[in-house]
Formats: sequence, C-alpha cells, structure tokens
Amino acid sequence: MSHYSLFIARRYLTARRKQAFISVITFISMLGIAIGVMALIIAIALITGFQQDVQDKILGTTSHLMISDLMGEGIADHRTIMDKAGRVPGVVSVSPVAYSTVLITGPAQTSGVLFKGIDIEAEMSDAPWLRHLYMGRLPESGTPEEILLGREVAFRLGAGVGDIVTVMPARSRISPIGPIPKLKRYRVSGLFNAGLYEFDASTVLASLETAQSLLELDDRVSYLHVRIDDIFRADRIGEAIREVLPPTIYITTWMELNRSLFSALKLEKTILFLTITLIVIVAALNIIATLILMVMEKTRDIGILMAMGATAADIRKIFFLQGAMIGTLGTTAGVLLGLAWCWAANTFELIRIPVDIYQISFVPFKLRGPDLALIVGVTLGISLLSTLFPAGRASRVDPVTALKYE
Repeated sequence: MSHYSLFIARRYLTARRKQAFISVITFISMLGIAIGVMALIIAIALITGFQQDVQDKILGTTSHLMISDLMGEGIADHRTIMDKAGRVPGVVSVSPVAYSTVLITGPAQTSGVLFKGIDIEAEMSDAPWLRHLYMGRLPESGTPEEILLGREVAFRLGAGVGDIVTVMPARSRISPIGPIPKLKRYRVSGLFNAGLYEFDASTVLASLETAQSLLELDDRVSYLHVRIDDIFRADRIGEAIREVLPPTIYITTWMELNRSLFSALKLEKTILFLTITLIVIVAALNIIATLILMVMEKTRDIGILMAMGATAADIRKIFFLQGAMIGTLGTTAGVLLGLAWCWAANTFELIRIPVDIYQISFVPFKLRGPDLALIVGVTLGISLLSTLFPAGRASRVDPVTALKYE
C-alpha cells in the first residue's frame, strides 16, 4: 500500500476541494515559502556582493601578508628575505614597500598623507587601478621627482597633473643651528582611484627608490608586500613563511589588518539570514494549518484507506509527502525568482547608487553555491518539520469512528 502514498498525496494536492479556502491556504503556503526563499537569496546575494566588492578593493591596495621588522627600523637584508619567502608554496609574489607619514603642500592647502614607495612594475599586475589611472600617467623610470596622488588627496590639495607639490617628512635634517625640516618638491605625474575612499584620501605613491631617498632609508624597506594564491589560507602560509625567516621578522595577514570590518559584515549577514528566515517559518505554519484542515476534510478517506489495509505509516507518509511537495514547489519557485532577480539586477544595473560616495555605480548581487545550498536546506528542513504533527495526527485517526458518522 505504501507505494500509493505519493500518488494519493499528489491527488489530494491537485484535486478540487469541497472547501475552497483550503486551496487558498495551500496556495498561500507555497507563496509564503517562495517569497521567503526569494528574499533570502536576494538579501544574502546583496551582502555577499558588497562584501566581495569591499574585499577586492581592500586586497587591491593592501598586502595579503605583510612581512615587517619587530624593531620598527625597517628590513635591511630584504632581498634575501624576499627570496626565502618567495619559495614558500602558495606565495605568488613578494615586493618591497617603503612608507612614512608626511606633510604635503599643494596649491590650495597642506595635508598629512601616507607617502608610499612601491615597485610600480611589480604591483601593476595585481592592481587594475594602477594600470588604468584616473588621470595622467605613471612616473617615468629613472625620474625620482615624479609621484602619484590619490584622487581625493589631489582634490583636497587642489593639485592636478603637472603641478608641483612640496613634501616634508617627519625626520628633520641635523644642522649646526639645530634640526631643519627636509623639504622636497615633486611633480604630479598622475592621479589614481583605487575605489577605496580611505586609500584614495590618504595615500601618495612613488617609486621605491624615490621613497627610500626621501625617508633616508638607504637600502632598507619598511615591509614586504606578499601576495598568495588563496587569500583564505593566509594564516597557514604565514606560518610557513615565519618558519624560514629570522625571529625578528613579524607577519601580519590581511584578515588581521581588517578584522573589525569583515567581522561586522559577517555578523550582518548572519543576522539578516536569521531575520528573513522568519518569513519561511511563518509560511511553514501555514503548511501546518493546511494539512490539519486537509486531515479534517479527508477523515472519511483516511478511514476507507485504513479499512482497505493501509497502515498508520502509510497515512503518515501521504500527508508528509503532501507537505513536502508544498515546501519543494515553494522553494523551487523562490530559488528561480531569486536567481532571476539577481541576474536582472546585475545585467541591467537596476539598483544604481552615487559612484562618488560608494565608489561603485550599482549594487552587485553575488550568490555563492554554499549559501544557496544553506538557504534551500534550511527551507526544506523547516517545511518537512512542519508536516510531522499533521501527518502524525492523520495516522491516529480511528477508522471505525471515521466511517461511523459519515
């Protein structure tokens, strides 16, 4: 008898009702599940897309791993350390960086910025914003008097391409009459826009040799910039690098540098998931109401089936499968609607935002496979759990009583 359970459940779900409102409640149950799943997919895709965009912008301007000196005096034998770190499995590239906070004076005003010297040729492969400058060009090789300004820095200073700016580092020159501030004039060769406001508003870029000369580092560097093949293995690769380097070397991962930001985004994603899951739970309550009303309507049918030899397990399975079909159909519809919305929003850029504030022209929607599997799994789990009580109630119907009063 049990092999008829799916057939009967499907007939109960699609047949005309004596009571039309049961069909309405069934439709509302499916609709509620679909809306809940659609809302979950859109919300999680929105948070994931924003998080991915922020992550890409941060990793495009900072290190996956940062190798620095514990004493804070810079890394002297940096070429040997670069060679050792570059041989560690998972490391893609290692490049030197020299930086310090300086005062920079432009045509309009003076501001404090981070003066950062990098190997421009090496960084271009991993930094699209460096290959496609906002204005101007990269400093020419062998021209130490040229620098790049962040777009927001340039606006604040009132400086443009070709203008001369004056830079004053924190370290002063010692003279017979005491310390004298060291001033250096540079020509602005170009403006960059990395898409990360904090970086664009606080950073000036130059060649490594230019920064070393200004900051009087000689052949030392401030830290080594390491890129790896899998950013989520940063901790393990960092440990492997630490094992081959001197004990005076300190390693920091990108996750440690941005822990507070990504922890906040992760918490927001979790809270949003739990909140919108309440829509699915409310829809599951409708499934319970639908099946209970169905049991009441089909009491005589249940009695006949049990009189013909159906077991309590067969009856339980009929109503369990009926609830499962409601949940599955609602979940499938919700997934299709949610994915269709994400595709349309990305393709036609439906949600546009001010690019000068958010650094992106529209809201991106990105849904990962594990997130979709979690949404579908949780929804189906809630739907199946909601069928247990009505199905159990149906299996306890007394066939004699069910047939006696009909």
